[in-house]
Amino acid sequence: MIKFAGKMLRRILNASELSEDKKSEILIARIRSKGGTVGDNVDIISSNIDMGEPYLLSIGSNVTITGVKILTHDASTYKELGYTKVGSVTIGNNVFVGWGTIILPDTKIGNKVIIGAGSVVAKDIPDNSVAAGSPCKVICTYDEYMQKIKNRMAEQPCFDLLPEELMLDQHKTERDELIKHSKGFIK
Repeated sequence: MIKFAGKMLRRILNASELSEDKKSEILIARIRSKGGTVGDNVDIISSNIDMGEPYLLSIGSNVTITGVKILTHDASTYKELGYTKVGSVTIGNNVFVGWGTIILPDTKIGNKVIIGAGSVVAKDIPDNSVAAGSPCKVICTYDEYMQKIKNRMAEQPCFDLLPEELMLDQHKTERDELIKHSKGFIK
């Protein structure tokens, strides 16, 4: 029965007709029901969460996780020793984890942190950090990064439009300006 329920849940989560918001809600509810903690205003988008030990997972509030793999176990020792290593994963408040990141067991990501796309989090990342790479390393503070981005916003095109709005013919001028500069900011 448990295997059947797991297969059904995977089908539901992979169903293309479900919105990313709905998939995120279902995954968060499953983590919570299995003993993990997830705060408020959390988005888990196209990510793969290790559900073998969900009680070892703690995610704070105001977190966005995009295309990420989170592991709470490492079975590298199983064949030799008959045991699998496990470790908690803690993600603080106000965290963004970029696409393609892998978060390994026994790691903690602090509060006010951005993890760059494609990173491998193999050790703790302190509060107020921007970190990236494989292995993930702190490259600046969160506050420094946000100031740098604010400065760029003053120099580059900035549009109060959503991506799908920019695709509309009525916003061709804005779209052309964004293409001309090859970078900018949208809602």
